[in-house]
Amino acid sequence: MAASLNLQEGQSSTRPPRFNGRFYSWWKVRMHDFLMDEDKNDGEKTMLVPKPRQKYDEVDRKKIERGYQAKTLIVCGIGPDEFNRVSAYEFAKEIWDCLKTTHEGTEQVKESKIDMLTSLCENFKIKEGETFYEMFTKFSSITNELRSLGEPISMSKQVRKVLQILPKSWESKVDVITEAKDLKVLTIDSLIGNLKTHELNRNHDLSKKEVKKDKSLMLK
Repeated sequence: MAASLNLQEGQSSTRPPRFNGRFYSWWKVRMHDFLMDEDKNDGEKTMLVPKPRQKYDEVDRKKIERGYQAKTLIVCGIGPDEFNRVSAYEFAKEIWDCLKTTHEGTEQVKESKIDMLTSLCENFKIKEGETFYEMFTKFSSITNELRSLGEPISMSKQVRKVLQILPKSWESKVDVITEAKDLKVLTIDSLIGNLKTHELNRNHDLSKKEVKKDKSLMLK
């Protein structure tokens, strides 16, 4: 059975995450963290040295070496199609920028994506019969994409949005959360956990009522 997303390879703290041409935003965030972790472990940030090669000192050579290591890690995290796009580039940043432009587009395209995702977020609603897990997965996909494009939605706005889209039957629960919690510091994960617990309890109570109803009908 095929794995979901692009989780076929690279699920290791010692190997770069694998990009198969899909879900670029997911890969970009993970690869960025992976490269930053490598830099942290080495104690130095990767950067180019703007001076003639004959004037390089030991520190410059180490930075150049780290640059090629970063290039190797990125190349190891992409497939053959993506490699063909970047094979002519010498530096890690050139490869990174090429992949970013290819999959996120130019600044104009990026702005259009941000506008579209912002609109999706503002008009987001929970569907009939949809569980909170399903709703939260879709909502997170939008907010994470916006964050990867440099337009993060604040935690408090996410919390308020989720509370706004809850069905009318959840009005009493929304009131309880609003009164008991400081929405400015409440995390979206805490909110969803709270709502999922309430959902489970509601479903359990409904199941018990159905059982009692069935028993009552049988007795009649």
